Amino acid sequence: PLSFSPQASISSDPAGIFELVQVVGNGTYGQVYKGRHVKTGQLAAVKVMSVSEDEEEEIKMEINMLKKYSHHRNIATYYGAFIKKNLSGRDDQLWLVMEYCGAGSVTDLVKKTKGNSFKEDWISYICREVLRGLSHLHMHHVIHRDIKGQNVLLTENAEVKLVDFGVSAQLDRTAGRRNTFIGTPYWMAPEVIACDENPDSTYDYRVSKTMGNMGSSEWEHW
Repeated sequence: PLSFSPQASISSDPAGIFELVQVVGNGTYGQVYKGRHVKTGQLAAVKVMSVSEDEEEEIKMEINMLKKYSHHRNIATYYGAFIKKNLSGRDDQLWLVMEYCGAGSVTDLVKKTKGNSFKEDWISYICREVLRGLSHLHMHHVIHRDIKGQNVLLTENAEVKLVDFGVSAQLDRTAGRRNTFIGTPYWMAPEVIACDENPDSTYDYRVSKTMGNMGSSEWEHW
């Protein structure tokens, strides 16, 4: 349970509220840290991204979506967001604070198997929980866009959580004027890479590819 209250809006500075403990992951737009709430000591995941002024309004819209739809057992819970101003003239930083999943990603777990495939009951369990999370998002007309092992996390109690379905998708649309599609190419259905219309069936492709790699230990592509 939370030992601090989630924010209602974006705060101006995270100083004195959260501290960064160590890097736990790297993304296209920044690093993910294990963070600690200064007052209570509770752990959280803090995604730190550079943000230009013209992106702030779009990011606020995505954060509102996170606040609405992340309260589900299979979605990492949103705790708050901060804009850390950079006085040197460089882009400001967005600190996105989410639920901390201490067991790491499915990708991490596959690597730890050292060539052994997952047991079928574990694959079945993770697949079921991923689909429950996606179903919750779809009920609210939200599309994840980047299902892969790195975006499926587990807590130390083996709860399965989806991440990177909100702000990162919005940032992809902004910065992605460099790209004509959103997502990780290895996990995309062939028709999406070919720039055909993005059908609902591509979700089946991404989920089945994620689960298939758990069974075959092809973790080098994750």
